[in-house]
Amino acid sequence: MTEALRASVDAILNRSVTAEAPVPGVVAMVTDREGNIYEGAAGKRRIDQDTAITTDDVFALFSTTKAFTATAALQLVEQNRLDLDAPAGKYVPELGSVQVIEGFDDSGEPVLREPRRDITTRMLLTHTAGFGYDFFNEKYRRLAEEKGQPSVITATKQALDTPLLFDPGDRWEYGSNLDWCGRVIEAITGDRLGDVFSAGIFEPLGIESMTFELDDTRRADLAGMHARNSDGSLSAMDFELPSPPEVHMGGHGLYGTVGDYMRFIRMWLNDGKGGHGQVLRPETVRMAVQNHLGELPVTPLPGVIPSLSNDAEFFPGISKSWSLPFMINNEQAPTGRPAGALGWAGLANLFYWIDRQSGYGGFWATQILPFGDPTSFGGYLEFESALYASLGR
Repeated sequence: MTEALRASVDAILNRSVTAEAPVPGVVAMVTDREGNIYEGAAGKRRIDQDTAITTDDVFALFSTTKAFTATAALQLVEQNRLDLDAPAGKYVPELGSVQVIEGFDDSGEPVLREPRRDITTRMLLTHTAGFGYDFFNEKYRRLAEEKGQPSVITATKQALDTPLLFDPGDRWEYGSNLDWCGRVIEAITGDRLGDVFSAGIFEPLGIESMTFELDDTRRADLAGMHARNSDGSLSAMDFELPSPPEVHMGGHGLYGTVGDYMRFIRMWLNDGKGGHGQVLRPETVRMAVQNHLGELPVTPLPGVIPSLSNDAEFFPGISKSWSLPFMINNEQAPTGRPAGALGWAGLANLFYWIDRQSGYGGFWATQILPFGDPTSFGGYLEFESALYASLGR
């Protein structure tokens, strides 16, 4: 299987970097429960430089950070230090005073009211607390453009000072929930989120590259960010999240290599066991990967800031729910991914999946904006399909 898979995925990577609207560079890996069975890279680190991208390059991981924050929260649940269903304001008082925005009045001022129920940490984990993102929600976009609300990529406390879009628990909406969850974790532990990750997750997994705070060594291996232009061409961007940040943003702030992310994926394939110790108990893993949304659906992501995101959706027409760390596809996907598998993405067109049933997972990493880039997303779907084709599906 491995040689056939290598030939197939190598061809996909090469097509992606030579397409009419190419990706600048891409790294992709597949793992089983024991270790990586495919590692590949194609293209350049930056299109305005001659350096080839490599499997050791460091990426801005964006929302693929969220699953690490969920893992740290689950560790606190195991320690009986976090009650997922208690008001989150118990841990972070600001969460007890957030109001719901109903719209804007005739003078353009936000119309706010008290929420009908408390936010819980479970709601933060499942994206049902009511928080959104300005690139996926029109009300937040207006707050940013008309009221100067800072973007979450500023990594400031003020960036999280946003109203709720609906009463907590009413529906699913993707947003800054895991940034707030990170603050819950910090309030309970008394430590910065990066230190919590280092001791509780990175060390038992053998992860060495990941950080909220870039240093010169990691910066030297950083894959460059790019913008997709209207004609399909690319422009290199001098982009970097604030370092050091005011807030370790649990929703999007990590940098790291794809190889280290695969160690995290293997932990979920192996019932919480890492290469150097147990991260989560097996029963916690089994609980966490179940549907925690109930009948609420995961809905499409409307791109309201075109430079940051296109309209995007995984597997249109297929029912999707949310576990505590991941999206769940409730039906078999066209790629061959079985019902009940897990996965998600990051803003710069990073995508991963975890198939606990079959024992495989994969990660596809580029650094392109806006999200939902057709070449990158299409290449990722081909990549996932190649794995399942090699399994005879």
